[in-house]
Amino acid sequence: MMKDNEKLQSDVEEAIKWEPLLKAAEIGVIAQDGIVTLTGTVDSYAKKRGAEHAAKTVAGVLAVIEKIEVKFGSMDQQPDLQIATEILKVLKSNPEIPERSLQVKVEHGWVTIEGIVQWNTQKAAVQKSVEILSGIKNVANNIQVKSDTSDEVEKSAIENALIRNWAIDDKGIKVDVAGNRITLSGMVHSIFQKDEAERIAWNAPGVWNVHNELLIDYLIF
Repeated sequence: MMKDNEKLQSDVEEAIKWEPLLKAAEIGVIAQDGIVTLTGTVDSYAKKRGAEHAAKTVAGVLAVIEKIEVKFGSMDQQPDLQIATEILKVLKSNPEIPERSLQVKVEHGWVTIEGIVQWNTQKAAVQKSVEILSGIKNVANNIQVKSDTSDEVEKSAIENALIRNWAIDDKGIKVDVAGNRITLSGMVHSIFQKDEAERIAWNAPGVWNVHNELLIDYLIF
């Protein structure tokens, strides 16, 4: 049976409470036929991201609409110059990130990062490093992934990686390869599985783009 709206709302609220950074009163949750809407006001971008991640881990959630606002008190407000300086500092301190290939823009606390890296793990490392900084209201991670090799991605390598992952039912996933572009299609049972399958596909050498067309089965087993 499909999880009813009241039960799904309660489960998402409990998942949010479990996050160390968050207080239940900060986030409002509305559930309607598997679609969860998050509202409220928080004092850091890390909390905003944490609430969205918590909602996606709940069984029965098909989609998350995130309407959480980040607002700072007068003591927490940071000038754009200081935010940009801190971003450049954390990027430079992380050996995984080629900071010289990136461009950073900050406007009223809204951060945009552009550039080219060889691996999606580097793009993810940028996101992880930046989103915890103070004064940030939103992060647009527009970094492109382009590896040194232009050889076609090995389809079987991705399929085997999906089989090895305990969290994914690989029988519901189809992998198509066109040059350096991967398309994932089929059915999975949660947003977490959809995101995890995409993460695994990105790890394959030579991938420049992953088109995630996976659908989420609304049935709860």
